[in-house]
Amino acid sequence: MKFDSLYIAGVGTWLPPRLITEEALATGLCDRAAVTRDDIASVAVAGDDEAAPEMAARAARIALGRAGHGPEDIDLVLHASLYDQGFDLWAAASYVQRSAVRNRCPAMDVRQVSNGGMAALELAAAYLAAVPGRSAALLTTADRFCLPGFDRWRSDPGTVYGDGGAALVLSVRSGFARLRSLVLVSDPDLEGMHRGGDAFGVAPVSSQEPLDLGAHQRSYVAQAGMSYSVARIAAGQGEAVKAALADGEAELAEIDHFVLPNFGRRRLESSYLRSLGIDVDRTTWSWGRQVGHLGAGDQFAGLDHLIGSGALGPGDLCLLAGVGAGFSWSCAVVEVMERPHWAA
Repeated sequence: MKFDSLYIAGVGTWLPPRLITEEALATGLCDRAAVTRDDIASVAVAGDDEAAPEMAARAARIALGRAGHGPEDIDLVLHASLYDQGFDLWAAASYVQRSAVRNRCPAMDVRQVSNGGMAALELAAAYLAAVPGRSAALLTTADRFCLPGFDRWRSDPGTVYGDGGAALVLSVRSGFARLRSLVLVSDPDLEGMHRGGDAFGVAPVSSQEPLDLGAHQRSYVAQAGMSYSVARIAAGQGEAVKAALADGEAELAEIDHFVLPNFGRRRLESSYLRSLGIDVDRTTWSWGRQVGHLGAGDQFAGLDHLIGSGALGPGDLCLLAGVGAGFSWSCAVVEVMERPHWAA
């Protein structure tokens, strides 16, 4: 979808301290072979007293402050997450709203796993455009990956998961960047890749502890076939990128920087670098390998990093790309209009 008057007014990230990979190796948290393959230098790890929704609220307050938007400006709150948010039968989005916004606009949770932040961006864009007079939306993401249900180092071979919160304020008024386009593509024939052959459970993470996504993927591929699976994944991703570039009136060569999922190095190369034909230096890899995969938040936090560090400036184009189990793929073209006051 093409946009003419949607802006990113603020972004914010809150990350806990980082655990150096060599320290994790020394204590047996991870394996040398996997560390060599993934090339992750460190990962953000929250303390036992730091809950995911609290990290989302912290990031939200940063983004709102940078955007200069108050409670009266926010017409929608969307909170995206991948893993457990701390309570059953509870709306994390309402916690974020109470803690960071304190208004009474609609607040809803988005559960599109690693593509949740970008899915929230799609929903917010449509919501703001649907009714004249709506001003802005607050989008947040946060996760804390921990045992016994999730092993950040081993549950998803090829990806090391980091804790933290990220936020973005989408506005119809103004912002430091303009959202030129956003495309989401879905292929539900691949949903079994993260379900495997297990029966439906009766409680969260009831089938396996800790979660073993590698086993699910191997089970699915054994039935569907490797060539079929790889072809469908490549087709979905390619469709999202091609459509977003077309709607954003940009060529791949014109993109100054790419915010990609914080995968391990081998998965990043096979999933994005080779297919897009881009050098890793044009991506957020050097930052991502220090914090890990932030669930639904890689895109918001990655954009925050590029703007805050000065890597992106006025006139630059940035492509945000995401993928989530289901499967779904996302791609957005963002044009930086000005250097915000909080950037380097």
